[in-house]
Amino acid sequence: MPNFTKMAIKATFIRLLDEKPLSQITVKDIVEECGVNRNSFYYHFQDIPTLVEEIVTEEADRIIAQYPSIDSIETCLMAALAFARENRRAVLHIYNSTNRAIYEQYLWKVCRHVVSVYGEVAFAGKDITDSDKDVIIQFYKCECFGMVIEWMNDGMNSDMPRRVKRLCELRKGLLDKMIERSQES
Repeated sequence: MPNFTKMAIKATFIRLLDEKPLSQITVKDIVEECGVNRNSFYYHFQDIPTLVEEIVTEEADRIIAQYPSIDSIETCLMAALAFARENRRAVLHIYNSTNRAIYEQYLWKVCRHVVSVYGEVAFAGKDITDSDKDVIIQFYKCECFGMVIEWMNDGMNSDMPRRVKRLCELRKGLLDKMIERSQES
């Protein structure tokens, strides 16, 4: 029964977050909408920021599990965008709140994972130093993170999937060149 209650609290919170800013949601709103008492909420969560953090962490873990293998930077970027695109208003309410750091931590975690998995595929069979691998992975992780953050700062108004596709067309072969240069030195 506690798992059902906890899931109901999360679902209710996400629904409320889709309707109004995080700063306007109270524990009272959640429990009234959900049909549970305050003690049930506090049994599962210390406060609303704890609830936000758990939801965001679970979503990051879900996306990481969903992408055990990645074969392109485009897939990396689309994975990083997935949750935000599916929950646009809720994500913007979190991002534009005092809890922005929670979303940014989630995004770093997802970007780190998808780029590292992609790196395993791209570096397979290549004679490249671990130091160069780390530099390349850090570069692509920051690129993924930066693109999503810029999109968030723009209110998620641009057609990011189209922009990602175009960026990948423009930079085609860059990773191969980076690996080649690493092997030369």
